[in-house]
Amino acid sequence: MSEETISRNFIENEIDKDLAEGKYDTVCTRFPPEPNGYLHIGHAKSILLNYGLAKEYNGTFHMRFDDTNPTKEKTEFVDSIKEDIQWLGADWGEHLYFASDYFDQMYEGAVKLIKKGKAYCSDLSADEIREYRGTLTEPGKKDPNSDRSIEENLQIFSDMKDGKYEDGQMVLRAKIDMASPNINMRDPIIYRVAHMHHHNTGDKWCIYPMYDFAHPIEDAIEGITHSICTLEFEDHRPLYDWVVRELEYERPPRQIEFAKMYLTNVVTGKRYIKKLVEDGIVDGWDDPRLVSIAGLRRRGFTPESIQKFVTLCGVSKSQASADYAMLEYCIREDLKVKRPRIFAVLHPVKLIIDNYPEGQTEMLSVANNLENESMGEREVPFSRELYIERDDFMIEPPKKYFRLFPGNEVRLMNAYFVTCTGYETDSEGNVTEIHCTYDPETRGGNAPDGRKVKGTIHWVEASTAKNVEVRLYENIVDEELGVYNEDGSLNLNPNSLTVVKEALVEPSVADAKVYDSFQFVRNGFFTVDSRDSKPGEPVFNRIVSLKSSFKLPDSK
Repeated sequence: MSEETISRNFIENEIDKDLAEGKYDTVCTRFPPEPNGYLHIGHAKSILLNYGLAKEYNGTFHMRFDDTNPTKEKTEFVDSIKEDIQWLGADWGEHLYFASDYFDQMYEGAVKLIKKGKAYCSDLSADEIREYRGTLTEPGKKDPNSDRSIEENLQIFSDMKDGKYEDGQMVLRAKIDMASPNINMRDPIIYRVAHMHHHNTGDKWCIYPMYDFAHPIEDAIEGITHSICTLEFEDHRPLYDWVVRELEYERPPRQIEFAKMYLTNVVTGKRYIKKLVEDGIVDGWDDPRLVSIAGLRRRGFTPESIQKFVTLCGVSKSQASADYAMLEYCIREDLKVKRPRIFAVLHPVKLIIDNYPEGQTEMLSVANNLENESMGEREVPFSRELYIERDDFMIEPPKKYFRLFPGNEVRLMNAYFVTCTGYETDSEGNVTEIHCTYDPETRGGNAPDGRKVKGTIHWVEASTAKNVEVRLYENIVDEELGVYNEDGSLNLNPNSLTVVKEALVEPSVADAKVYDSFQFVRNGFFTVDSRDSKPGEPVFNRIVSLKSSFKLPDSK
């Protein structure tokens, strides 16, 4: 992780100072997403940071939708965001709010600014406003409309509210300083005309506040003490402070910025994800190849793994990036002692033990998790005919291949030693059956005479194994070539999804339910897909493979 780490507690230090100086006597934080898409892994940092601070200081956490732009907002996104935040464990209790709940107060605030001579109506076009604003090196020019009288501005603004102007015909601007070195303070637009139906307020309004005007008002109305946001809002802080100061709120909130969390080689941009969905490349915003929170949940990630990931990333004032492998490390660490390890064969080939009694089935005891004895044991059926992984057998093996080949003896996990005596192939030379003999004295996987075998392979019993669909995921973009092509399009990985139809699992998981997860021995961690599974017909998504080269920065 490339990060110049500031103290994990730099925000907490600021809060401690505010409380010690009596600036606030409590702590109230919020998470304020715009309902214009699904949340992704980057949002998880903000959610957990804001909620964690409120919890740490025995304060209050608010969930608020910043729904000031009806052109892109949908109830679908509202519902998905609420589900994601609850799943992550951030509890807003009774404090669920919408920015649109405050549209009346925002309108009154705008009128107050007009009466104070701090806002005016402008009929400049968007291009003209842009031209008048100046550049980062040149000051802006005075808007010819800025000298309108207070009475005229009040009447025009009222007419805007009453629908007498078309979209783009008139805006309300804050009157601050067109020569300010901070371009955000050069008479920013605070209201625009937009004849749009709003998901919460319907057709009541045809004017809507801009985010930079609405957000500080929302915070102030709700009694937010610390408005924790990402670094791109640092240059907007003077405007935030100006709004709450000019509207004379008694206890203005304080904005503190931290660095976003970036993941390498992943797609988080809503525009790109929207196109992937619309083009049918993925099957929705919750496709397991995406790092949307809904996609991670469907993939099989746990809230605890994401919380661990956010903690490892820390809180920084400098932009940083984390490797996706670290997120995978976190889910492995979370699952490895919590989930049972079961037998599953993804690419089966039949194994026949010729000297095992025909018609006999015995039950073998298998530990559910060797790293967690408290999970106990289960009984697994064993008989003359089994299935093993196709790549656990080779006719002509290379050196240091210790699995099954003609004449070699291996251990069937938790069962017996078997020795390959032959095999059968089809007309194309593909192996269809493998023949073995077993040593009855090696039940449980150990030889009483002390002889050792170098290979251990897993298996499922043929007559009781359950046929399931398994989905193997890779990154949706090609990591070696990079996320984006030169034209800005995504560099898609054609092998991001492999569907295995012939997989077999032991009977203990035949009726696994949605979100149940397991370690498939030697194959990785898997979960039951929440969308396509049916009762008695689970579809398994691979969460993550078993091994990774990733090590924590302080690991030896």
